[in-house]
Amino acid sequence: MNLQALCHIPCSNYAYAYNDNELHIRLRTAKDDMDKVKIYYGPKFQWHQKQSSDMQKIMSDEFYDYYEYRLKVEDSRVGYYFELIRGREKLIYTEAGFVEAFNDDMGYCYFFQYPYINSIDVHHEPEWIKDAVFYQIFVERFYNGNKANSPRPLSEWEAEPTPKSFFGGDLQGIIEKLDYLEEIGINSIYLTPIFESPSNHKYDIVNYLEIDHYFGDKEVFKELVQQAHKRGIRIILDAVFNHCSYLSEQFQDVMKKGRASKYYDWFFIKGDKPDYKQMNYLTFSIVPYMPKLNTENEKVREFLYEVVRYWTETFEIDGWRLDVSDEIDHEFWRGFRKVLKGINKEAIIIGENWHNASPWLMGEQFDSVMNYPVTKLMGDFFAREEIGADTFINGISTLLMRYPKQVNEAMLNLLDSHDTERFLTTCKGNIASLKNAAAFLFGYVGMPCIYYGTEIGMDGVYDPGCRKGFIWDREKWNMALFGFYKKLIKIRKTEPALMKGEISFTHVDDLVVMHRSYGNERIDIIINQSDGLCTYKIAIDEGQEVYELLSDRKLKPEIQVLPKIALYIKVK
Repeated sequence: MNLQALCHIPCSNYAYAYNDNELHIRLRTAKDDMDKVKIYYGPKFQWHQKQSSDMQKIMSDEFYDYYEYRLKVEDSRVGYYFELIRGREKLIYTEAGFVEAFNDDMGYCYFFQYPYINSIDVHHEPEWIKDAVFYQIFVERFYNGNKANSPRPLSEWEAEPTPKSFFGGDLQGIIEKLDYLEEIGINSIYLTPIFESPSNHKYDIVNYLEIDHYFGDKEVFKELVQQAHKRGIRIILDAVFNHCSYLSEQFQDVMKKGRASKYYDWFFIKGDKPDYKQMNYLTFSIVPYMPKLNTENEKVREFLYEVVRYWTETFEIDGWRLDVSDEIDHEFWRGFRKVLKGINKEAIIIGENWHNASPWLMGEQFDSVMNYPVTKLMGDFFAREEIGADTFINGISTLLMRYPKQVNEAMLNLLDSHDTERFLTTCKGNIASLKNAAAFLFGYVGMPCIYYGTEIGMDGVYDPGCRKGFIWDREKWNMALFGFYKKLIKIRKTEPALMKGEISFTHVDDLVVMHRSYGNERIDIIINQSDGLCTYKIAIDEGQEVYELLSDRKLKPEIQVLPKIALYIKVK
């Protein structure tokens, strides 16, 4: 046995409460190293009642297998240990190390434990995430609904953008296009910032309590939320709390008064007053016009919490996406969650974190993050074609084991965004590869998110090219791609196996096969990203039939999968 590969960490993604009476316990082993793994478990204070069960191998990656057991408990004060079996060899794995036989009389000294499920500590996610389909709108580029409030000079709508160009997209434009979003099946909108700012992107906020006048006013925003809610569409705002604009009242006061300003400690300044040219203060990235806020300062915290209260209570928005969330202290986010969930426990919190976000996803801060590690893998496999099916599945499996199940269920999964080049550009214009990636996105666990225009075939290099005006002339759309997206969304929102099902993977040669199952229902998403014909035999029981959901046709269990094609196979 490869004992160095073993990993179990109590009260982590390896042992966590899924709900108030269910524990999920995981064990990592070396790949293909064990014939069987058993778990022995029982009430800590009645250890003589211990039981044993086989653990299920739920995932494998390049180096490891991952086993899991889901334990329903009345008394959540649980002790447990593992029995590792390979051939005739058996070994007990305890918190104190490895033994050949477990001493029950001294069990309390040796077993792993889950001390107690405190309901307040359980990572509860909003109920509505199960059928959520998100659409990200870069407000300035979606649609100009009120030309009277447009900035000047104004670029031609379909012109190539520059970092400082304005096109006139606004909140009224989103209201006028809600019918379009309803047509394709969107039920959640994530808006880039809408607050007063001199830029087109609005990530340098001057006034957090005012709508940017180029976007409209509070009455228009209120109408947007109300009209969206009538259609069953939720509105998520972008919270830019890591930094603000150097033109903000607070920073300008410090620029004038230096240390005498009551806002001096709101920022990180080296010296008596800020020097814009020398940039003797901390900023977002190395951008002088975005000074970093000191969220450890109590007055800064209360100011920003009041911003959250105001927009959430007054306009009944449905949550926040958190810009540059990993550079802000954890204590601030703990307080943020208490404020928001105190107003609406179903409001969602989505962090922007491009890397391992485990410290923020323990239940007391974020509900989820933008799942950029999965975005990167989808780019490597579907667009850049730098990895094969086995490497892709291994990578996805590793990421799924990074977080508890409820976190994976709430992740915001995306192909592209305002911070990346458009996926079709990464694909070098290959529509088939984009369709395969979209098929994976909508079959995967978590919340799929479309960046405005990807569904009609918009392309664009990294900022500012990825921020073009939405092309509203349908004659310029890729209608086959548009129809494909509509079909994917419909399937996603009607199939319980995709909304709530378990997930596992296999691959046959060049085929990626993603299995989703819920109760007696199963959907296999089969994706051939290669340039060759592949054969796949679908496992079915007697009496079951096979249907292809994207084409609405009945199939035989053995199918030929054409090059660069994705299938949604339902077994029932």
